[in-house]
Amino acid sequence: MRTDEAEFDRLVEPLRRELHAHCYRLLGSAHDADDALQDALLRAWRGMDRFEGRSSMRTWLYTIATRTCLDIAAARGKRALPMDLGPSSERVVLEQTPLTEVAWLGPYPDGPETRYERREAIELAFVAALQHLPGNQRAALVLFDVLGFSAAEIASTMDTSVAAVNSALQRARAIVAEKVPPTGGRPEDSRTREIAAGFASALERGDADALVALLAEDVTWSMPPLAQWYSGIEAVSGFAAEVPLGRCPSWRTEIVTANGQPAVACYLGEAADAVHHPWSITVLSLRDDRIRDITSFLDADLFTRFGLPLAKS
Repeated sequence: MRTDEAEFDRLVEPLRRELHAHCYRLLGSAHDADDALQDALLRAWRGMDRFEGRSSMRTWLYTIATRTCLDIAAARGKRALPMDLGPSSERVVLEQTPLTEVAWLGPYPDGPETRYERREAIELAFVAALQHLPGNQRAALVLFDVLGFSAAEIASTMDTSVAAVNSALQRARAIVAEKVPPTGGRPEDSRTREIAAGFASALERGDADALVALLAEDVTWSMPPLAQWYSGIEAVSGFAAEVPLGRCPSWRTEIVTANGQPAVACYLGEAADAVHHPWSITVLSLRDDRIRDITSFLDADLFTRFGLPLAKS
């Protein structure tokens, strides 16, 4: 007997958030993950009569979601960050034109109910590294290393052999290890919040010394959809003093989390007493109590996805 729509929704609902995160990992965009999950669940609903219960509902849905994501990835191509396009800028670049033709990697909002079995498996650097993998390697790595699927299950999902899966895993791990920088020690959550609050406070006060004191020596700062990015504490400090702290009149901030990492929603105003409008979601990647990477996503539309107000006074 065909499962009715209400029963299907009841079965799917507990898995919806983790399936969405899975689609984001494979596609590098929360918007693309929306499309992929909607398409995957439609495929699942239409094929429910063919679900014979030989695997769990979770495994079956992950199989459909993975195949859907691979189809989308093949059609849309990989997502990028500025460092994927060229070397860092040695000098501050003031006039920059957004590159709208590039498919940019995007941040992933963490809700209050969000829980990750492996927080590092949703972090920005890992998702960015996945974009450098062919679709089959990307899927195999996520299914095996993140979700704990067996090689046999992955072979069935991807309609290939166990030997091919193991080969894909080996190649994928080598590329990801090269792309993801060593994390060092992970600060405790309380310290993580302190660092994010310190960054936000320094930005609002225009305090360059306080901001620089939070940075690692090899820090980077990128701002998609702008191509220019900065690497090393000297270049990043120069950029910070010249642009966000020197040329931007007034900031308001709100601490959020994205990709299991601390983040700061930044609002820009023409003066301290003016209305401040959404400017960026800035994700902070930490290493040993210092900020290793600053990624400022300059996209006001992200504020709605993060459930943030669209103005601050």
